[in-house]
Amino acid sequence: MRIVSLASGSKGNACLVEHDGEAVLIDCGICYKRLKDVEFSAVLVTHSHDDHVSGLKTLLSRRDVPVYANEMTAEAVVHGCGVSDDSFVCFENGQSFSVGPFEIAPFSIPHDTSDPVGYLVRVRGEDGPLTYFHGTDIGTPLDSIGVKLAEADFATLESNHDSVMLRTSGRHPSLIRRIAGPRGHLSNDDACELVRRYASPRLKKLALAHLSRDCNVPRLALEAMRETLLGMDRADVEVKVFSQDDAVEL
Repeated sequence: MRIVSLASGSKGNACLVEHDGEAVLIDCGICYKRLKDVEFSAVLVTHSHDDHVSGLKTLLSRRDVPVYANEMTAEAVVHGCGVSDDSFVCFENGQSFSVGPFEIAPFSIPHDTSDPVGYLVRVRGEDGPLTYFHGTDIGTPLDSIGVKLAEADFATLESNHDSVMLRTSGRHPSLIRRIAGPRGHLSNDDACELVRRYASPRLKKLALAHLSRDCNVPRLALEAMRETLLGMDRADVEVKVFSQDDAVEL
């Protein structure tokens, strides 16, 4: 299994998951220019915010690929982006489905939009099944999300903001409350809490994603997570930070 983040942040998100010569794209919030040389057989949408779906309309005008989303997300994207509802294959949260060699398991997350999800993506590797956890735009580190993280061999987890930097950012108080609220974004500390409580011995690689450019610094997110892993005696876990502007392979 190969995971490559093409972009991660408030200006656009897209993550490629590859296995055995096939690939799926999780979210399509970047321009087609960045996707034209990238091969994938389907798009999985986490939720309807622009930074996750803004590239869909152009993509679908150039390629005939199915877009998987739950019904509420599909409806929101159709009305918000002008994408035809014929493009969507709808699923129910908690019900697994297959795309090529991938078994996809969508799970509910708390965020301020219509029925957002994270994904577990499973494949059969040479030494047995491998599972990838993809969870961003998560307002609260819920136990129900943690138990999904516990299944992961590889994981992408939101580490959006440093709490002190957010509080002192000068942003409008309502925006600060939204970001730090139960349907906003995970802080570095929240991400560390989920990993501390739920990361299993299976976890090999971890990517920190959707970092705020104004209210976080990659060094702070990395230091917090590495300290957490050291405290768990898990210095063996490789940790990276996904970028807004550059492709990064997990």
